[in-house]
Amino acid sequence: MTDSFNIADRLRESAYRSPWQRAVVYPQGRDSRGRVRYTHLTFEQLESLADRIARGLIRLGVQPGMKLVLMARPSPDFIALTFGVFRAGAVCVLIDPGMGRSNVLRCLARIDPDGFVAIPIVQLIRVLNRSRFPRARFNVTLGRALPGTGTTLDALLAGADDGAVLPRTLSTDMAAIIFTSGSTGPPKGVVYEHGMFDAQVELLRDCYEIQPGEIDLPGFPLFALFNSAMRVTTIIPDMDPTRPAQVDPARILEAIDDHGVTLAFGSPAIWNRIGSYCERTGIELRSIRRILSAGAPVPNHVLQQISGILSDVSADIFTPYGATECLPVASIGGREVLRETAELTSQGAGTCVGRLFPGVEVRIIEITDQPLATINDACELPTGKTGEIIVRSRAATREYYCEPQATARAKIADGESLWHRMGDVGYFDGNGRLWFCGRKSQIVKTATGRLFTVRCEAILNNHPRVSRCALVGIGSGPVQRPVIVIEPRCGSFPATSADQTRFRSELVQLGLGSDLTRTIDTFLFHRSLPVDVRHNVKILREKLAVWAERNLNRT
Repeated sequence: MTDSFNIADRLRESAYRSPWQRAVVYPQGRDSRGRVRYTHLTFEQLESLADRIARGLIRLGVQPGMKLVLMARPSPDFIALTFGVFRAGAVCVLIDPGMGRSNVLRCLARIDPDGFVAIPIVQLIRVLNRSRFPRARFNVTLGRALPGTGTTLDALLAGADDGAVLPRTLSTDMAAIIFTSGSTGPPKGVVYEHGMFDAQVELLRDCYEIQPGEIDLPGFPLFALFNSAMRVTTIIPDMDPTRPAQVDPARILEAIDDHGVTLAFGSPAIWNRIGSYCERTGIELRSIRRILSAGAPVPNHVLQQISGILSDVSADIFTPYGATECLPVASIGGREVLRETAELTSQGAGTCVGRLFPGVEVRIIEITDQPLATINDACELPTGKTGEIIVRSRAATREYYCEPQATARAKIADGESLWHRMGDVGYFDGNGRLWFCGRKSQIVKTATGRLFTVRCEAILNNHPRVSRCALVGIGSGPVQRPVIVIEPRCGSFPATSADQTRFRSELVQLGLGSDLTRTIDTFLFHRSLPVDVRHNVKILREKLAVWAERNLNRT
């Protein structure tokens, strides 16, 4: 029998056990001396606000299972609203605004939401596109409401009362629809159940030994929700979460010092900027016990920088591996990487993502683009063989919302359970560690065999003038032409045709030194490789392949 459970129960427990602990801290400008002014909510205050929001939504007419789009800036209200939507039994729809207005509108139209809980500009866009959202009747504006945009949050709270009956939800009930970033294909709405969120909380807490009372600075807003469920204080950073690669390191470091942050999460783009800044200024991270970085492989030089500025010798930077559809899967510490796997990565072994979280199962199967109805249709590969990564765990999601074909391509039935196809390729080494070799959809298929992006790119990244590079395929498989697009380091972009010729010659010679890259002889130069909107670090190779083909056709 399925248990009665709502992920917002975790917040209620945090408020019961630590009522006066700060739950969320928010920067609100500066005083006359330039010091940051902070406001905060305790767990008791956050729980009370979330409860009032839930009861207000029910009073408004929101029913269990209704889909509410939440688009709010990172703030205490954002966290309270998310838990309030959960507690009302509604489904919280979360999407990155950074993917562009047309993509956002197209994705939300597929969802057919029952309402929007959003800032005024989003409500105005909804009104102007009302034909796309015919069912959106329950709308709450976060701020001053414009004509026709629904009630305000203040009015919702004023009308809330204890008489509203909170619904009973099950652990298998839908809690949220979270969209993928769309970095390797059209964005898809991933269905999360209440029990899946709960499993994520337990896996992350237990693996990293996160203790109640710790203080976290999350560079990705959704990670604040895990904190509230673990009795961890959230410090909302002074940054634009849609542009992590442009973060101001001084402001992040200021927040860490102001509050004695013990835990921090951010994409590799954030830690690249912070690590470089600290190296230049001699600053150390004195309070940090652990850093988490995800979204794409973390470059070895970033791990080296961060490891060097952690004052506590037992502190580390960890790189949890997973995806929107299945998180977490595996993890490894930066110190282990630098000690044991970094050199192998530079030689083209791939990126070691570490050992599996307890209770998470991973298999490596033969690569195929075809749907696999059951696990009996999959061919499992032995240790050391590169294949497709599939995962089974309590935190793995079961479906994409209203996309049965995409679900069929991504899930494999195994009795009563499902395996999720990560869309990645990799292998296990003899020590039980998982290695990532690239995205399955980005494999370059040549006449001489498959080329895996992460493995090949590592060889060329060894050139001192290369900042990063991307392998793409021109044409159709299995006879694609492999091309590597180079982003030179700052000040190293070849300024003349002679310099380009010399640079290319050096790259060809470097490639000939490895069996992985000896067949690649085409190199292009790009000033800034395109990256995803969520983490600003995943290279958009599909977009880059179009650019490369266009440039080759001009020559």
